[in-house]
Amino acid sequence: MNTIILAIESSCDDTAAAVMKNGKVLSNIVAGQLVHEKYGGVVPELASREHQKNIVETVDLALKQSNINLNELTAIAFTQSPGLIGSLMVGASFAKSLAQSLNIPLIAVEHMQAHVLAHFINEPKPSFPFLCLTVSGGHTQLVVMRDYFKSEITGKTLDDAAGEAFDKAAKILGLRYPGGPLIDKYAENGNSKMFQFAKPNIPNLDYSFSGLKTSYLYFVRDELKKDSNFIQNNLHDLCASIQQSIVDHLMKKLLLASKQTGIKQIALAGGVSANSGLRNAVEQSGLDLGWKTFIPAIEYCTDNAAMIAMAAHFKYLAGDFASLDCTPSAR
Repeated sequence: MNTIILAIESSCDDTAAAVMKNGKVLSNIVAGQLVHEKYGGVVPELASREHQKNIVETVDLALKQSNINLNELTAIAFTQSPGLIGSLMVGASFAKSLAQSLNIPLIAVEHMQAHVLAHFINEPKPSFPFLCLTVSGGHTQLVVMRDYFKSEITGKTLDDAAGEAFDKAAKILGLRYPGGPLIDKYAENGNSKMFQFAKPNIPNLDYSFSGLKTSYLYFVRDELKKDSNFIQNNLHDLCASIQQSIVDHLMKKLLLASKQTGIKQIALAGGVSANSGLRNAVEQSGLDLGWKTFIPAIEYCTDNAAMIAMAAHFKYLAGDFASLDCTPSAR
């Protein structure tokens, strides 16, 4: 019997839908929300309203692209947590209504877990156990994966996430939202050693980015007092330097985690895993230390529904279904 899952992702500001058949992605559609650009960040109320506008069309496009009819679906999956509660409620309500109308199982998926399981969409796929650095706008974690749904968080951020640090650094420079990709773009032509900032000194395997952000803010502010054109004249070097500082902090703990656990299968997941500086650092460390590295395709790094479908596929095989009275959770 075929397993055909329609998955919905609506944790933040992207409305996404994907169709997966027997573990193979047939479609993966993402509708972004430009409305947040002028505010310099995601506005929760606007995000939920945009999801309401986009979800029907996004799901319809995913089904058409996959050439799958509603009556062929065997389950509906959705992101249950974490995320913006209003955004999550739109996806959850739509998924529950559709599952009930079709009389098929409902599958609730944890967003961060799905980011890790995105590694099983395409070859090469890691084997267990593997160590995954999961970095996004809201989370930064080091996770030891023992099985598809057995994991241990060995390190996490104590304050801000790496993705937030990238976006805040971009905002300081006056770059539009989302600024993380722009930092990466401008960093390509910059000198990463031009400027130095405070280095986080956190024990064990935990992360902290608040001090680094503050150091960057004060440095740029002080330089602007001396030269009002400082950012314009040093944009590429500023981007390269802050990117290198963030990547160095991420890599320091990843290297330590690999040494402590003895695990040399290293994976990268989450939206920040699309950053070229971080991808290159992981790949180079793999060559230097004999790691076997796994980095998803860009389309499966940022928020997408294919990763929700992948997690749901394994849950379906395990018979792990949700009841219609399940509720989304911001955390």
